Amino acid sequence: MDKLRGMETFIAVVECGSFTGAASRLGLSAVMVGKYIAQLESQLATRLLERNTRRQSLTDAGRVYFDEAKRVMEQVSIAESAVERLRLAPAGTLRVSAPTSFGASVIAPLTATFLQAWPAVRVELDLTNRMVDLVDEGFDLAIRIGEIHQEDLVARYLAPYRMGDLRRAGLSGALRDPRDARGSRRSSLPVPYGLDRPQRVAAAGRRGEVRWKRDAVLRCNDGYALRQAAIAGAGLLMQPEVLLADALASGSLVRVLEAWTPQPRPVHLLWRQDRRPLPKLTQFIAHLQQGMADALTTTRASE
Repeated sequence: MDKLRGMETFIAVVECGSFTGAASRLGLSAVMVGKYIAQLESQLATRLLERNTRRQSLTDAGRVYFDEAKRVMEQVSIAESAVERLRLAPAGTLRVSAPTSFGASVIAPLTATFLQAWPAVRVELDLTNRMVDLVDEGFDLAIRIGEIHQEDLVARYLAPYRMGDLRRAGLSGALRDPRDARGSRRSSLPVPYGLDRPQRVAAAGRRGEVRWKRDAVLRCNDGYALRQAAIAGAGLLMQPEVLLADALASGSLVRVLEAWTPQPRPVHLLWRQDRRPLPKLTQFIAHLQQGMADALTTTRASE
């Protein structure tokens, strides 16, 4: 027997004063009401009601059970109302995982504007470059760069993740081909830096490839430091476009070698399959999509 249904039936019998009245309230037959009460008394191993042909009354156990059952049903109603409110407007805690650099530069600012629009939402933003398990680790949403091969998740394309080659504005010397930067004696330009391994770079529509020299003039494990070094004139910089928006907008760095930059990788939003996802998730997804589209438009317009 559904215990909550049994409690609800018992409360209706007491408040209506009869099985017939309770049946009318609940949309059941009087026979079914009687079965619920009998099953409830059997589970509790005690009588809850004393009945005869003319009246019914509560036993001592019945009075105690009625009071406690009323409190239980009130709490159930509160819980159901809370869930319903979550489905009507964004509210509650949203756990989000994002790549470290992309999350810090793009997702964190967009999260701030989302929270301003929906103050009943709380966001836990976890920045990591590993692929998290949404179910086991309790995440509502993950943002990941690259192709996705997980059929048990919903994946929605967010934006391209483009790389850019930049150098300080105002440096002399044309730089249209990676080979111009490889021979520093010939071109008087520094070799590329900030690359931890040989980087294959091929122009769109051309055959062949060019490898950057492995001995970069400067290596660093921090992207911000590399950008500052490039602005100071240390050499070429290859980084994701989303990290370069401010430098491009201010004119401190300019694009070079655009025909030789790597192909962009897709950024995806991932979440668990749910026929009725909560508004906190659907609204956050829509906010990220709009915000990312605006950010990419601004980056391109600033060049």
